[in-house]
Amino acid sequence: MTMLDWHAERTDLSGLHLLDQAPESKGIDLIAVRRYRLQRVREQMRKYHIGALIISDPVNIRYASGARNMQIFCSRNAPSRYLLVTEAKNILFEFTGCEHLAEGIETIDEVRTSATASFVAAGFDIAVREQQWAKDMLTCIHEITGPDATIGMERMNAGTAIALASMGARIVDAQQPIEMARCIKSSEEMKCIVASLRATEKGVAKLRDAIRPGITENELWSVLHQSIIANNGDYVETRLLSSGNRTNPWFQESASKKIQANELIALDTDVVGCHGYYSDFSRTFHVGPNAPTEEQKNLYKLAYEQIQNNIGIIHPGMSFKEYSDKAWNIPAQYHKNRYYLSAHGVGMTGEYPYLYHHADYPDAGYDGTILPGMTLCVESYIGAENGSQGVKLEEQILVTETGIEILSQFPFEENLLQ
Repeated sequence: MTMLDWHAERTDLSGLHLLDQAPESKGIDLIAVRRYRLQRVREQMRKYHIGALIISDPVNIRYASGARNMQIFCSRNAPSRYLLVTEAKNILFEFTGCEHLAEGIETIDEVRTSATASFVAAGFDIAVREQQWAKDMLTCIHEITGPDATIGMERMNAGTAIALASMGARIVDAQQPIEMARCIKSSEEMKCIVASLRATEKGVAKLRDAIRPGITENELWSVLHQSIIANNGDYVETRLLSSGNRTNPWFQESASKKIQANELIALDTDVVGCHGYYSDFSRTFHVGPNAPTEEQKNLYKLAYEQIQNNIGIIHPGMSFKEYSDKAWNIPAQYHKNRYYLSAHGVGMTGEYPYLYHHADYPDAGYDGTILPGMTLCVESYIGAENGSQGVKLEEQILVTETGIEILSQFPFEENLLQ
């Protein structure tokens, strides 16, 4: 048996139908997706009595309008592009030279060139730039809504908000209405989410096939990245792949470490995939050629038990507190290294709600209701404090009117469950 033969052919991976031939477009009404999302935003604006939203987070710009442009760059260089949402009109202020990218998007009524009110763009004249930005924005809002509109504002450099407030604007934080809009998915959105998952599963299958002693973590992680881009996904948001003793504790980013025989390899996909929807599941693999050790199998079976138990208790109408009370109790020796959440919302990125472990609820938890249309990720990390290895598993699910549907289909490792 050669090193290339160490991983046996995975017959269960073929069941993923690797995968949709065109997962980015097959059978999806993208106009309906965009209109639904804008409708959700405007419903929440009315609920919270907000007359105008200034959206600067590139993910939220895409959610409310469908416009995508340099998401990572613009996250770091706010406000380089931003979206004004009112009941009557959507205006996209696009990055200089990129105005043409939003042509033909029916949820955008007008495109203007943005004024980048940042220190990098304005230098020591930043205060003057911020004042002008605020004056122009306030004039625009008043022309559309009148002078008394409450303005919801996302994170920008503080000077823009200070300047608006100094001009008499009533400002509130935009996070709550936007998160509440995003948390309930339409049936067409679910097609986007499934397309993103299927494409990501294809990439994880390729990554698993590439596992062999001597390959570095970074080389292995790049297999997923290549496949995501080739299948019209956007990017991988984190670098969460580790092997051997770097699997404990969790959250160690992929590195130049060479993977060794018989180690565990753990990953969290964190993929912003097709149509900008998040594909978020975790798996742990065994390198071989020997059979997994009893310790490795025990860690894996405990992580598997945790996510299966917690998936099994979720139902529509359940309160966050009830979930926390009924969730799987992490054994004491693994509690310190637990994953920081028991479950969390997911859509175009990680989102509301956060569902906490029972022990963390008194300090960090908050109540609410699990509703049909929510998509959630159920998490587990099992690794002892000062241990030499750990296991990360996670499943992505949809809450339906009658129960739940498991969305992520990548198989678990039978040799670690024996």
